[in-house]
Amino acid sequence: MNISRSAAAGTRDRIVAGAARLLAEGGRAAVSTRAVSAAAGVQVPAIYRLFGDKKGLLDAVAADGFQTYLNSRTERRPSADPVADLRTGWDLHIGFGLASPALYSLLYGEPRPGMSSPAAVAAAGVLHRHIRRIAEAGRLRVSEERAARLVHAAGCGTTLTLISMPEDRRDPALSDLAREAVLAAITTDAPVSAAPGPAGAAVALRAVLPQTSALTTHEQVLLREWLDRIAGH
Repeated sequence: MNISRSAAAGTRDRIVAGAARLLAEGGRAAVSTRAVSAAAGVQVPAIYRLFGDKKGLLDAVAADGFQTYLNSRTERRPSADPVADLRTGWDLHIGFGLASPALYSLLYGEPRPGMSSPAAVAAAGVLHRHIRRIAEAGRLRVSEERAARLVHAAGCGTTLTLISMPEDRRDPALSDLAREAVLAAITTDAPVSAAPGPAGAAVALRAVLPQTSALTTHEQVLLREWLDRIAGH
């Protein structure tokens, strides 16, 4: 049984690796089941048995590629400045897209309304953790959800724009300008507690609410709803 599982895992890894090579060399159109089966040295039915369909295979390739990217960042520890960490995260994200344009386009180039691939969910989790740290520091001027969506939209748009440009014509300042515009829109230079206003105070309290045990679960849900409404204004 263990040998069988190991063999299946090995076959899966070969298929994903073969599909990833084809994707990098020829784009999504090059990733046909026939080409993947030849690259991985397996029969076509094995692909369907392990991944369900071509969409499942592409999702696995995206998840594997994104996990490799995340693993390359494991040595980076959060600094004392969460805004600086988000700035660094933006730059790493752009660099990932330019280094792996086919994989990035697979991840973000064809959004499916109401659906998210496992890799996209993992990427969103990384971004939300950055945003949560900024909110906990009292330096977020909009709601966490709005901040995350704005960073995601601007970051993906910037990366896909740069990917679409010939390498020798890419404007290196484009990413910097977009990044700083987004950070100015969602963050403050100092904790909002100095002069928070209702929205700023709501965002900060919303971020640290899970740290309190003074409220019941129902009360926390209700308070989160109220804080989100205040932050939305």
